[in-house]
Amino acid sequence: MSHLSERPEKPVVGLSMPHESAVQHVTGTALYTDDLVHRTKDVLHAYPVQVMKAHGRITDLRTEPALAVPGVVRVLTGADVPGVNDAGMKHDEPLFPDTVMFHGHAVAWVLGETLEAARLGAEAVEVDLDELPSVITLQDAIAAESFHGARPVMVTGDVDAGFADSAHVFGGEFQFSDQEHFYLETHAALAYVDEAEQVFVQSSTQHPSETQEIVAHVLGLHSHEVTVQCLRMGGGFGGKEMQPHGFAAVAALGARLTGRPVRVRLNRTQDLTMSGKRHGFHARWRIGFDADGRIQALDATLTADGGWSLDLSEPVVARALCHIDNTYWIPHARVAGRIARTNKVSNTAFRGFGGPQGMLVIEDIMGRCAPLLGLDPMELRERNFYRPGQSTPYGQPVVQPERISAVWEQVKDDAGIADRGREIAAFNAAHPHTKRALAVTGLKFGISFNLTAFNQGGALVLIYKDGSVLINHGGTEMGQGLHTKMLQVAATTLGIPLHKVRLAPTRTDKVPNTSATAASAGADLNGAAVKNACEQLRERLRVVAATRLGSSASDVRIVEGVARALGSDREVAWDDLVRTAYLQRVQLSAAGFYRTEGLHWDAKTFQGSPFKYFSHGAAAAEVEVDGFTGAYRIRRVDIVHDVGDSLSPMIDIGQVEGGFVQGAGWLTLEDMRWDAGDGPHRGRLLTQAASTYKLPSFSEMPEEFHVRLLENATEEGAVYGSKAVGEPPLMLAFSVREALRQAAAAFGPGGISVELASPATPEAVYWAVQAARQGEAREGSPAGEASADGQAGVRPVENGRAVGPSLRSGPADGAVRPDAEALSGA
Repeated sequence: MSHLSERPEKPVVGLSMPHESAVQHVTGTALYTDDLVHRTKDVLHAYPVQVMKAHGRITDLRTEPALAVPGVVRVLTGADVPGVNDAGMKHDEPLFPDTVMFHGHAVAWVLGETLEAARLGAEAVEVDLDELPSVITLQDAIAAESFHGARPVMVTGDVDAGFADSAHVFGGEFQFSDQEHFYLETHAALAYVDEAEQVFVQSSTQHPSETQEIVAHVLGLHSHEVTVQCLRMGGGFGGKEMQPHGFAAVAALGARLTGRPVRVRLNRTQDLTMSGKRHGFHARWRIGFDADGRIQALDATLTADGGWSLDLSEPVVARALCHIDNTYWIPHARVAGRIARTNKVSNTAFRGFGGPQGMLVIEDIMGRCAPLLGLDPMELRERNFYRPGQSTPYGQPVVQPERISAVWEQVKDDAGIADRGREIAAFNAAHPHTKRALAVTGLKFGISFNLTAFNQGGALVLIYKDGSVLINHGGTEMGQGLHTKMLQVAATTLGIPLHKVRLAPTRTDKVPNTSATAASAGADLNGAAVKNACEQLRERLRVVAATRLGSSASDVRIVEGVARALGSDREVAWDDLVRTAYLQRVQLSAAGFYRTEGLHWDAKTFQGSPFKYFSHGAAAAEVEVDGFTGAYRIRRVDIVHDVGDSLSPMIDIGQVEGGFVQGAGWLTLEDMRWDAGDGPHRGRLLTQAASTYKLPSFSEMPEEFHVRLLENATEEGAVYGSKAVGEPPLMLAFSVREALRQAAAAFGPGGISVELASPATPEAVYWAVQAARQGEAREGSPAGEASADGQAGVRPVENGRAVGPSLRSGPADGAVRPDAEALSGA
């Protein structure tokens, strides 16, 4: 076992512990960025001047009326920027734009003595706009060929030959929704300037170093003149990886110009209308199977709705392409990616970062094609699992394919699949208007940033004379338990009790040049860096202990706060050891660093090994659907998830549960709506609050929820043998969507393929049920006859042309029961 993975005697990692701030969270004493306003004197409040048009050129901006409002101190515009008027890393996001690019775009900010004064001042600002044509929907962008950014293509094998060798070929399209982060804490920043004109920004950000960089270039300063601190976030989910930078820059600019602290805090409607979402996608695909149902070839184009600027759309699309295979070997593939430019907010990172979108495409294909192939969906999935010696379409070997089967078989066992399958069949036979279904899906998710340079972490560990320890690291805490794990890593490495260790807020002047806390890599990168710093200190202290114990340093072990030499009963307590080291002038601080080894990636050829390892998981979900309304409930969920040797099992199980529920929300409930009409509100987000945007709550939780962490799953080469946990569990929710599809199909005859919209809201499920029933009504129709609606969807194809019936989600959805001739694509 590697040095990084090996655990010492009596480790603190691996113990179930509550979140380090749990008590503060539930008692309300935990401080968030905006809480600091009440501890700061003379704070000015910033309020955005939003233009409620989707697209237009600003011809005049009159700020004088705002200055006449009592309590207004200043209006910030582009003319006030001393540096670069841009809030993005791609230099395509003007902080103060002269062209409105989406409905609700902020073109200026008003600073007021009170928030109400700033709001009234913002209302008074007059903006003249020369309206321009706008592109709102993804379909319109594709039709208009409105794209931006890179257009990668991933190719493996010989796709044309793969299709020629396929016994069954199907094609189709699939469009699925974006998703709102809806973190509890909205975007917030508080900035002030000290007596040396240095800028200090408190920011709710997942990426303090990049926030620092953007603030510096907006102000025309060097990075060492700007410090960014993140106490904690009330949720992030990726929405605070790139998007906080502009808000922090507005606060910092206001502080520099007025000499007073400036607070930016969006209300919920502003947050929803000004910040980016998960990318909605459109997929066009064609897939070939051999006579046994094994994938031979895949040809697909994935189009992401990027919104008005690039933000992180390029790496999101890259990760989507890298995950379209999920757990399945595809010997011949050609998958193209592109980014649509629309007049909507700039979409951004969201838990899974494109991985869920890519994996959803292949899982939807498998769910749609299984009935057409005459196979149970579970059987079709199992037949296509990766096996030893196989590689992904981008060329990375899948080194633990046995874990795909291990979690799959374990969850089938835990869920009692065979017995419950018989029970469900009996229930469905006895209930014509209510149907149940049970589906199992798996996942394989790559861990590391696609951009190799981001795979580095830093830490600073300080030991004080009294033996107490303070750790700083580059990761940010957004409720996911990263700080808890880092405390456990430090205590384990130093060999001391957990109560000896405290963690400081994340600051750019303690640990510089950090990567975002994202890509599920927070514990891997920062944990290894903390371990590295603590190891340096431990080795210094072992030398000191060896002198006291009369032994060799290599024989000294520090366990539970006591240093002992092998083969001796002499010992030195930790506090005494630290004091001795101080008196001997031994350095009691250390900077730790870690870089992930073994990664390489060529973005041009779209080939390489971008991931350190893959996380695996499987979920079995049972649902019940009402045939009259499409309403459904999740009766039971069983999950087995691979986190290696868990650093903190209670934290990890919470992450699995939370990720699953958030994924189920995206796939079944969260239905974002935009005004795509030609009226005065074109481009407006219609779902601007929790009253119109349905989030999963207790009532959507599975009635039975069982989560198990895969045992004996040490990950070689990762900190203390653990694996990432943040993002992968979200994709376990595919099981819910697939169960809903199967339950809807149960209202029709056997062997029909029914499409299901995403999100699979009760309305969408109702139309899928209707589709199944229509399939039953048309049971006697000859195979190959077009469905009554004539719409295009999944269909058998021959030489690229449809030869079978069509399917498409929607009110007039079709369903077919193909025979063997309709299935043949050759």
